[in-house]
Amino acid sequence: MDAPHELFPLPDACDEGYIVANGVQLHFVTAGSGPLAIVLHGFPEFWYSWRANLPALARDHRVVALDMRGYNLSEKPARGYDLATLTNDVRAVIEALGERQADVIGHDWGGLIAWTFAMRQPDYLRRLVVLNAPHPATLTREWRHPGQFRRSAYVGFFQLRGIAEDAIARDDFSYLWRTFRAADPGSAWLTRDDIQHFVDALARPGALTAALSYYRQLVRSGATALSPARVITAPVLLLWGELDPYLGPWMADDLEPWAPAIRVHRFATAGHWLNQQMPEQVNAELRAFLEPLSN
Repeated sequence: MDAPHELFPLPDACDEGYIVANGVQLHFVTAGSGPLAIVLHGFPEFWYSWRANLPALARDHRVVALDMRGYNLSEKPARGYDLATLTNDVRAVIEALGERQADVIGHDWGGLIAWTFAMRQPDYLRRLVVLNAPHPATLTREWRHPGQFRRSAYVGFFQLRGIAEDAIARDDFSYLWRTFRAADPGSAWLTRDDIQHFVDALARPGALTAALSYYRQLVRSGATALSPARVITAPVLLLWGELDPYLGPWMADDLEPWAPAIRVHRFATAGHWLNQQMPEQVNAELRAFLEPLSN
């Protein structure tokens, strides 16, 4: 197995490595000891989106931040970007790390995978934390909501194979620069170096097509094929930045029938990139929710 060669700065006391899970080699960054916590990033990110959260989680947990299938230094197979396979990746990581259960924390696409994992693999889950990602039932319900349909227009653009790749990569990935600068016009929480790291990770050969394959497989399968309609009995914390330009605040409503033990915390002044925009507040919520498991 190749040695890790992460080019981006690791947070203090963090290490990195590779693990083979579900037939693919996945890169990860890890810190701490104790109960296992798996953290899953979204699009167009990689483990680095959790850089401000890993030290806080590592106080009580053995935290593992994956580069998910297709991203950054992880393997980029031609297939396997459906939610069933992606949730099997998470289960296989837990098993490969010698554990029987984990706390699973996900944002954006990582959150959708986390929701689905909780329904498909409940025996492997202790607690679930989701940041700005819709529950599959809510996504099915709200898919054609007029406000949500407009917010999700980019998903249709991402279906244009080759055209989407060319448009996103054009002019040194100016699409990504515009996306992140619009999210942080005052450069309060994203530096130029931070954005360049996300660009460099997505510019790796095969990474952009792999990332877009998540969206293409989702549309191909249909929202009703996301996961079994299974109630999540584990404790759930949903953190939601209400200024999200991609997901309406209604996506966090009425989830008790699907997750009876859910607590929703809304951030009125935060947007989609909640864990990067308000890391201290998010860290406080994460530790308060997960800390009892380490006692």
